[in-house]
Amino acid sequence: MNNAISTSDINLLAFDASTEALSLVLNYNGQLFHHFEVCPQQHSQKILPLVDQLLAKANCRLTDLDVIGFGQGPGSFTGVRISVAIAQGLAYACKLPLVGVSTLQMMAQQAYQQTGEKSVFSAIDARMGEIYFAHYRISDNGLMTLQGDEQVLKPALLSLADEPGIAVGTGWQTYPEALADNPQIAINNDIILPDAGFMLATISDDFSAQRTVSAAQAQPKYVRDTVTWKKLPGRE
Repeated sequence: MNNAISTSDINLLAFDASTEALSLVLNYNGQLFHHFEVCPQQHSQKILPLVDQLLAKANCRLTDLDVIGFGQGPGSFTGVRISVAIAQGLAYACKLPLVGVSTLQMMAQQAYQQTGEKSVFSAIDARMGEIYFAHYRISDNGLMTLQGDEQVLKPALLSLADEPGIAVGTGWQTYPEALADNPQIAINNDIILPDAGFMLATISDDFSAQRTVSAAQAQPKYVRDTVTWKKLPGRE
């Protein structure tokens, strides 16, 4: 567990399966349990056993929790659906509220917590020559806040804020040339995929402010128009 992942006094389970990475975090009575692995196309087989493992380690039941958080995308269509469906199923079973967190915001929050950087450009490789992109700045409450909209677009069409910052995510690993005209933005090679461990602050803030949804209201963030999306061979 990275010591930059802070604890909360709210008992919560959170997970994300929206990309190649599968990550889970359980915060219970001041104990923090975390799991992160890169396991493409294995999320649906692994996620529920991992939930059980974390609960067993904490000697905790789902009904002991206050809220469940989930990665709502953008990312792999299959992975996003897994995150939302598992969250809905657990919330229905235990009558718990839900908080959805953007995968792009997760990476921006990790960047702030680990580096102190206040301006972060997040991008995930969306395949088909495109990226999911968003710009975040730190707010007074210590949370990374979206500037403008989350987008899916060709890297060449990016219009970046004229300010220094860092770039995180697989989008920049695939298309580093997209930042060639912005030398004040440095690519961070340590933050590549979203990690549910960095959902804690956002979930805690939303839960405290009663910005939660029911299982029936939980929605994915695809960003891409599902009508025009085509699955590539070997891709989720």
